[in-house]
Amino acid sequence: MHLNISQQMKMSQQMKLAPRMIQSMEILQLNMMALNERIEQELVENVTLERVEKDKDAPVREPDAVDFSTPSDDPHEIRELKKDVENRELVAGKEENNESDFERLLEISSEWSEDNVGFGGSRPSSNQMSDDMDRQHDVMSNMVARPQSLQEYLLDQFSFFSIDHAQREFGEYLIQHLDHNGRMQSMLPEIAQQFNRLYDQSISMEQAEEVLKLIQHLDPPGVGARDHREMLLLQVDEHLPFHEVVTVLIRDHLEDIAFNRLPVIQKATGYTIDLIKVGIEQIQSLNPYPGRGFEQRPVQRVTPDLAIEEDESGRYVVKLLDEYVPELRISPRYQKMLKENPTQETRDWIRRKIESARWLIESIEQRYNTLRKVAQEIVDHQHEFLDKGPEYIHPLKMQQIADRVGVHVTTVSRAVDEKWIQTHRGLFPLKRFFGGGTHTADGEEVAWDTIRIKLQELIDSEDKKDPLSDDALVDALATDGIKLARRTITKYRKQMQIPSSRQRREY
Repeated sequence: MHLNISQQMKMSQQMKLAPRMIQSMEILQLNMMALNERIEQELVENVTLERVEKDKDAPVREPDAVDFSTPSDDPHEIRELKKDVENRELVAGKEENNESDFERLLEISSEWSEDNVGFGGSRPSSNQMSDDMDRQHDVMSNMVARPQSLQEYLLDQFSFFSIDHAQREFGEYLIQHLDHNGRMQSMLPEIAQQFNRLYDQSISMEQAEEVLKLIQHLDPPGVGARDHREMLLLQVDEHLPFHEVVTVLIRDHLEDIAFNRLPVIQKATGYTIDLIKVGIEQIQSLNPYPGRGFEQRPVQRVTPDLAIEEDESGRYVVKLLDEYVPELRISPRYQKMLKENPTQETRDWIRRKIESARWLIESIEQRYNTLRKVAQEIVDHQHEFLDKGPEYIHPLKMQQIADRVGVHVTTVSRAVDEKWIQTHRGLFPLKRFFGGGTHTADGEEVAWDTIRIKLQELIDSEDKKDPLSDDALVDALATDGIKLARRTITKYRKQMQIPSSRQRREY
């Protein structure tokens, strides 16, 4: 092997993002609520950053210029600075290590047990313990109660059955193996075998079937079913009229109902079409997912970042909604300390904090300017949408807005991400105004959203006795100058969850 050492020169281009640029992109991508949380975090971590009260009539005050001249000695200022920094760091540390309210309450209870000693080497007084316990009770009373799960609801009901110990344990085990819809996740023999192996029991299949029937009689109706068909059958009330018809339709003709093959059902059962329709209506009133009512779905709160106002000329003008975002400035006190503090270490620390605060303030201001320009260009392009309605939306790509504003397309993407705008037609995400389209026979651009609206209008106005096929929909759109392939119509029809012409037909 021959080793050789040599020097070579080569030219290459690399793009490196400075920390300041990365921070600006992160700030731009945040929505209003996320930006507010970020600012609150920075206020805790950076002592040189201050919140100021907003005064709309007062002129905008830029941060004071920072002078890095030679400092002078001031021991009192040093002590005050160190005390303030330690307090801020202590608060930040507590925020990072914060535990849940319930765990802290448990720790309080353990600290006040008879075996522990109170603060200062002695137990707290009875009055102090009473006051603290009252505060603990108030905190726990104000906690949001966790909603009852499906399994907990079923276990409460199952506890009232008078059965032997082994069957009770198997019933509780079986309830825990129901999915969020209330259906069994595995076959009953498999669950019984797992139970016998894990708990060293000998539940027979006859006993397992008996336990399953008990669970299937619990509320809500339909839980404990082995498949979709059984889940519907469990909900059929024997005392209701036409229950026999409904039972036959569920047991033997669910697929025919799904594909609207009513003549096939009529031929197989001998029922009239009207009687079959009555049975289908009762089936549609059943709940195919009885366990979903116990799911906990958090409510998504949307706060608009922008709003539009109409000026005297009739033009829509974009306005930023920043009343929830605090106004920031660099602390004058720390700027003064930077000029007067004697130690180089403290001086460097303050300078880094002030630079970080200045970067944040400038990034927020840059976010406002970019977001306002991007949103204004979007509104100007989609003014017909705002004037006349969604069917007048125009095709729009992010590259078009980027070219008009003079930024990169990724900047536009970050600016509109998770941003909402309040209009007189409702609250919309900014991404709602973007979309592709096609050209009519006259060369006019038509957005895909407009085509979907026209497609829905054609289907809503069709003769339900003889609904329009996909080929007929192609011809109907062609009369408006919109020429599309049949597969395109089929694709959009499925995306809009519109059944086929066979399934839409009414008998």
